[in-house]
Amino acid sequence: MKRTSILLIAGFGMLTACDKKKDECGKEPKICTEVFAFVPVSFTDKEGAAVGVKDYSAVNQRTGDTLKSNVAMYSSFVPGTYVIADDSHLKQLSAEGDDIKVSGTYQATGQTKSAMVKVKGGKCACHVEKVSGPEKIAFD
Repeated sequence: MKRTSILLIAGFGMLTACDKKKDECGKEPKICTEVFAFVPVSFTDKEGAAVGVKDYSAVNQRTGDTLKSNVAMYSSFVPGTYVIADDSHLKQLSAEGDDIKVSGTYQATGQTKSAMVKVKGGKCACHVEKVSGPEKIAFD
């Protein structure tokens, strides 16, 4: 009898814990993968070749915050590619999606290009996700 009572109390505690998670995000708890997601963008010259830029920035238009990626080293492996947002920015982004103004200056010509990329996240999201916007920003 004593064991049954302990098991019932433990089971009730686990159900209560699940309910708290459900209430926090307004839906059933979900299982997230441990993959670290990010949203990249590439800058290209007029021939379509990847080019590095100076003064790269990604600014959340809703908050005014500049998003600095924790995977900035990615651009070292893929020239001309920059990380707009990654999973470390989840709580800085809204679940509906935020417009991120991405800008960079092509060193060879001094031309600056910008584009808007909508990215969503939020405290209940597993990973950042691109909603809309270009994958490549081309210089003239």
